[in-house]
Amino acid sequence: MNSSAVLRRQKLLKLIKNLHIFHPWCPKHKTLQNPCAQIQNPSRVFGVSQYSTQSTKFPEYQMPSVTWGVVQGKKEKLVNRVKICDYLKTLGIIPDELENLELPSTVEVMSERVQFLQKLGLSIDDINEYPLMLGCSVRKNMIPVLGYLEKVGIPKSKLGEFVKNYPQVLHTSVVVELAPVIKFLRGLDVEKQDIGYVLQKYPELLGFKLEGTMSTSVAYLVSIGVSPRDIGPMVTQYPYFLGMRVGTVIKPLVDYLVSLGLPKKILARMLEKRAYIVGYDLEETVKLNVDCLISFGIRREAIASVIAQYPQILGLPLKAKLSSQQYFFNLKLKIDPDGFACIIEKMPQIASLNQHVIMKPIEFLLGRGLPLEDVAIMVMKCPQLVALRVELMKKSYYYFKSEMGRPVKELVEFPEYFTYSLECRIKPRYTKLQSKGIRCSLNWFLNCSDQRFEERLQGDYIESESLGPSFCMGGKLELPGSDVVSDEEDESDDEVLYRRTVSL
Repeated sequence: MNSSAVLRRQKLLKLIKNLHIFHPWCPKHKTLQNPCAQIQNPSRVFGVSQYSTQSTKFPEYQMPSVTWGVVQGKKEKLVNRVKICDYLKTLGIIPDELENLELPSTVEVMSERVQFLQKLGLSIDDINEYPLMLGCSVRKNMIPVLGYLEKVGIPKSKLGEFVKNYPQVLHTSVVVELAPVIKFLRGLDVEKQDIGYVLQKYPELLGFKLEGTMSTSVAYLVSIGVSPRDIGPMVTQYPYFLGMRVGTVIKPLVDYLVSLGLPKKILARMLEKRAYIVGYDLEETVKLNVDCLISFGIRREAIASVIAQYPQILGLPLKAKLSSQQYFFNLKLKIDPDGFACIIEKMPQIASLNQHVIMKPIEFLLGRGLPLEDVAIMVMKCPQLVALRVELMKKSYYYFKSEMGRPVKELVEFPEYFTYSLECRIKPRYTKLQSKGIRCSLNWFLNCSDQRFEERLQGDYIESESLGPSFCMGGKLELPGSDVVSDEEDESDDEVLYRRTVSL
């Protein structure tokens, strides 16, 4: 080895020794016994030191090269990451999903995050469900977001549950993401005091884009006739429709219901009052329940009326309920399947009515001496009987027997008598009939409006018996004997009411 090579080797050893002495990031307890063994490419380092020494006479005071510092920083981060992962494992937290996540620089900072989440009400299991929340800074992410959520109406005691249900909220920006969503909801007429309730019900709303699904679903519902003023109450009742796609979820359901005979105007009114209908699965629930109704004898042309009267029937486990009720009516009243289908067409709510509730009015009528066959006829004519309160039926019955003195046969012919208010309709009208000495059927003086009743009292004749007014699905309100209706009562085409078929 020549003298120049020896000189260069001595300079290299001196440089490495100086780096070890003057820089605090190099552990003091470690010494380089064999510096050359620590360097995989001595010629590269030599080249750097040689270049550095050309600019000064004192190479021992030079800063380390950029490459050296980066390598050392990565090692330090790796050591800290290992320490943090070990700490999390001791708590029972599985750190596997944190591999690509930037973690805090020290175990103390991570400990602060874990403790903050636990004080919020989250358990270790909850953190394991979404460990990425540990990448959120307490001061930069958690506190601002939670403070804003509390401000918009989520109770402080419910914040832990909210984060548990939607931990992604901790990654959001208050100004860029959260505030615009709240402003959008207020623009839909969601009441300020209901915002917290809506978010607790459907926290994923905070992750939606305003110009995406939320806007299109609202626009479509308004296009089929839903009043814009009712969108806010609909969101409060069932916010999930804001996250439903129009083309694949809402529109196919609407199109199917319209194909059954439901006018869009009626459908819009149904959705305004029961927004949860759009959440019924078309293929798995709605179509199956419609097929089930038909299989139990309900006429296809009556399906629309059944749905309009009781929209919830589309989402029930219908086959089991109808099977149970059909067996019950056959067992207790000897009503055959055709009679049961007629009952469901007139009052589909019976599918969900408790059988103990149904039996009370039936037992009351049987207790008054009415034969089982007559009670069955009354129920088929007026299924609403089985949902009446027995206390009110008793008062109406005793007035019928004691004051009116009529035969029970008239109740069999007109069981709707029990559905009218004793104090507001039966007594006042019967008193007027008595004062004029008019003798008529129950149907004649009860099944009409107050105006029509007064017209009848003033007339010199008694009209022939008729079915009362009825609403035909998709058509105008038709009144029997409409030729005697005054012109003022006639409706313009713009005021035609589309309503369900129901005898008044």
